[in-house]
Amino acid sequence: MPDITGKGFRQLTEYIKNNYGIHLKDEKKTLVHGRLHQILESKKLNSLGEYYEYILADKTGEAVETLLNKITTNHTFFMREAEHFYFFRDKVLPFLSSTVKSKDLRIWSAACSSGEESYTLAMLIDEFLDKDKPNWDAKILATDISDKVLTIARQGIYSNDRIAPLPLSWKIKYFTKINQENSAVIEAIKREVIYRKFNLMDTFPFRKNFHVIFCRNVMIYFDTPTKEALIRKFYNSLEHGGYLFVGLSESVNRETTQFKYIMPSVYRKE
Repeated sequence: MPDITGKGFRQLTEYIKNNYGIHLKDEKKTLVHGRLHQILESKKLNSLGEYYEYILADKTGEAVETLLNKITTNHTFFMREAEHFYFFRDKVLPFLSSTVKSKDLRIWSAACSSGEESYTLAMLIDEFLDKDKPNWDAKILATDISDKVLTIARQGIYSNDRIAPLPLSWKIKYFTKINQENSAVIEAIKREVIYRKFNLMDTFPFRKNFHVIFCRNVMIYFDTPTKEALIRKFYNSLEHGGYLFVGLSESVNRETTQFKYIMPSVYRKE
């Protein structure tokens, strides 16, 4: 059985934290073993130390991509934490529609996973702007570190069970039935979302600030210094009056942040 203890575990977890922000504590050894055991056996590697060396030696990027797919959960679904979407629809969009005079609406779905969040935002925007939609540039930037989930998101094909939480009117208007099991997001909505691979630990390359950033259920994997550094980057990447949405199980330290608390998991740059 491959060895998952000692130096190799520390090397691998430090590599993951330093490059991707994900903090795997010692008590996660069993989880790491469960998710990586098959890879180590298939590659005939005897320890996490050997696996760490294998990742460093691989120049194709495939080894680290497989690692990220194994250790990240990517659990999401349509209308997850639905109160965020209602607040976005009822409060944020009316505010932005009246204040963004350029009609250039900039929204970022960070850590978008398989696309449910970003497509929901696109449908909300389409419904809200309605006949005025052609006058707006309202494309959504959606990013993730995993090529695997980005491929799913770009395809925009979901099982009918997965789209069940959506309103019936949306299923009719925004989806095309493929067969008895699956439906596809219509092209008009798919064109409103730009999917890109991006690591939140990297320097933000954006030329313009955003009006809204969704980054939900990601920072639970980060330690406090990493989380606070990322929140500062989000703050600096928002327009004044812009909103940050984090997961309901997450929070921003109101003693150290410049963000104004609006409601649980919703913050604003004033």
